[in-house]
Amino acid sequence: MNTFEKPIVLAPMAGGPSTPELCAAVSNAGGLGFLAAGYLTPEKLSEHVRATESLTDRPFGINLFYPSEPNTGRAGAYEEYRRLLIDECECAGEFPENPRWSDDDFEAKFEIALGSRAEFVSFTFGYPTAERVERVRGADKLVVLNATTPREVDHVIDLGCDVVVLQGKAAGGHRGSVLDVGEEGYSYDARELLEYAAARADVPIFVGGGVGSAGDVRELLEAGADAVVVGTRFLTATEGGTKVTHRRALLEFGARGTVVTRAFSGKPARAIVNGFVERFSGVAPVMYPEVHYLTAGMRARANEAGDAECLNLWAGEGFRYCREAPASEIMAELLALP
Repeated sequence: MNTFEKPIVLAPMAGGPSTPELCAAVSNAGGLGFLAAGYLTPEKLSEHVRATESLTDRPFGINLFYPSEPNTGRAGAYEEYRRLLIDECECAGEFPENPRWSDDDFEAKFEIALGSRAEFVSFTFGYPTAERVERVRGADKLVVLNATTPREVDHVIDLGCDVVVLQGKAAGGHRGSVLDVGEEGYSYDARELLEYAAARADVPIFVGGGVGSAGDVRELLEAGADAVVVGTRFLTATEGGTKVTHRRALLEFGARGTVVTRAFSGKPARAIVNGFVERFSGVAPVMYPEVHYLTAGMRARANEAGDAECLNLWAGEGFRYCREAPASEIMAELLALP
């Protein structure tokens, strides 16, 4: 199995930013690109895989959302939040009356990943069964699992993963937490997790969380990371599919802070502070993916209208370093010598 040359791993950013062009550009620049399968139909994922395979002969990976259980018995919490949005939200959009759950077509996408030329298969929001781990390995691919707490580090090592990905608390977007889905899941910085994992794991360790500069990359590599995971910096790469309004906010909202919120999806995720976050972070129920689908129409309208106050502006703490540039230039900047 091939290895990638430069210690930069593209975080799989679902919901639009992940494109075949971005994945291939990172891999072609010597890093490890990842395709995000989340929220795509199986047909669209197949299309993205074929496109990536036509754009690079370098190693790349595919990330899958591992399905959660439906939040049955919580219709009251859903309706309470929906009613609050209808009554008090100033954002345009319709809010579906009934909760929607989906397994994100996991089984079909799993088969697509197995049949692809991807050399790495990662799982987010859940951990695969031993049978699925063996199927990935049987397809001559490496199993990549995420951890956000020491307990999760121990768990993924016990599962026998081939690569451990550590997500520090400064990381943007959704938390990859599985066992510790509350505040515990965003309480540890990248260095803390790396120190813990390095003493226990005998497999490669990839580390991310708020990485914005070459200094951030050097710090994690010098601390023992085998590679550094970068997401937010690539949201403004020219090859990315980031929503126009989101991209503009990353470039213009440098004076704002970020916060972990479940207001948009019912699952903790780090975003740039805006009006929606400030109003609804404290009242949104823990219901993913039901809340994700509840606010989906609103978010689509916000992007179309250029309304950054009603959009999920996922971003890590290093977002102020964002600039529009080809992925290869961003890679070179992140790896620049002092």
